[in-house]
Amino acid sequence: MKNKTTAFLLWAFLGLFSAHRFYTGKTGSAIFYLLTLQLLGIGWIIDVFLIGTWVDQYNTNIELKTIRTTTMANSVQQN
Repeated sequence: MKNKTTAFLLWAFLGLFSAHRFYTGKTGSAIFYLLTLQLLGIGWIIDVFLIGTWVDQYNTNIELKTIRTTTMANSVQQN
């Protein structure tokens, strides 16, 4: 599970290096942002409004994967 506080701190202190995007699983866009200098700084500012949603999405995806794995394991045990 990812933490919003950690993501915001990464944005504030290591945002130039896209640390917050890597942390939230946005690897492709993180590399793109690195190559374009955070879209000349504009992308870095926009990201502060998106980080919370990214963390929520990441955590939801992890929870869904866990539920699927547990459900599949239980199904196999019952058969």
